Order: sequence, then C-alpha cells, then structure tokens
Amino acid sequence: MRKRNIAILIFDDVEVLDFAGPFEAFSVTNELSNYSLLNVYTVARERTSVTARNGLSVNPDYSINEAPQPDILIVPGGSGTRPILQQQDILTWIKQTSQSAEKVLSVCTGALLLAKVGLLDGLKSTTHHSAFELLGEIAPDTEIVRDVRFVDNGKVITAAGISAGIDMSLYVIEILYGKETAQHTTEYMEYRRI
Repeated sequence: MRKRNIAILIFDDVEVLDFAGPFEAFSVTNELSNYSLLNVYTVARERTSVTARNGLSVNPDYSINEAPQPDILIVPGGSGTRPILQQQDILTWIKQTSQSAEKVLSVCTGALLLAKVGLLDGLKSTTHHSAFELLGEIAPDTEIVRDVRFVDNGKVITAAGISAGIDMSLYVIEILYGKETAQHTTEYMEYRRI
C-alpha cells in the first residue's frame, strides 16, 4: 500500500490545536501502523519559523514551493487566516494543491480560505461559530451548517472550531483505514469521540 501524503498548512497566528490535533491523530495512526500508512508534514509560505497563536514557535517541514503533492490537504484556522485572504501565493497553492488531492479538510476558520478560492461553492460547510457571518460573506453560495462538529461533502470536509478538527481527523482515518484503526488511534490518544 502506498503511503498517503498529508500536508498541514501552518502560518503566523494559526490556532495551535487546529493543526496540532489533526497532526497528532494522523501521526498516531501512522505510528500504530509501523509508519506504513502516512507521511504527515507541515507546510508554510516560507521554510522559516511560524509563530502560532499565543507565541508557540513552529518550524515547517516545507515551503509551499517545495512541498510534496499531498493526498490530503489540511487547512487550519485562527486569526492568521485573515491576512492570508489577501496573500495570493498561498491562496493559489491551496487551490492548485486541492485539485489533485484526494481530500481537502479545513478546521475552524480555515474554511474561510477554502471559501476564498471557491472550494465551498455550492457545498455545505461549517466553521468556528464566531465566523459564520464572515464565511457567508466570502462564500454566499455555501450553505452554512451550525451546531455540528464537521460537514462531509465527500472530497471537501470542514470542521467547526478548534477541537472539532480532532473529531474530523478520526472520522477521515475511519473512512480511509477502517473502524478498528480509528478506534485504536482513539484509545491510544485517550480521546472520547463526540
């Protein structure tokens, strides 16, 4: 079985659990499978340290210009998404990368970036409860679903705020590798799925 590439976009003021939760879930799945299933890595605009929310410094594995093509793209949120709405190079990378990706996932206000590049047009989506109005402005053709942990459109899956990214990741792990694999990951993480 070929390993799937999972790219997680990171940027200044990214919400920590938005990227770290999915990173942990997919990485634990890979670890429990003797590192045979996944190649999980972080990607940033440049290959220099990123200052996440509340000052956590993170070093990306790749820049957007050198990252391997992902099978699964994860776009987290946080207040750092607002400046990215004006950064055409990152938006172009998201759009181009998503075209050949098997799945495109967003956590929290990462949905704003998917909306900006047209990936949510005609779909249902969710985001952090504080950003429903902004998401509606950016993507007026998107049906916003409130009071859910995530919304699955097949290729594109959006998660609500922060911790919902873990639930979405475990859901995707179950889709890709089966219920037993997802359950094993959940038990190892001592995480109670909602």
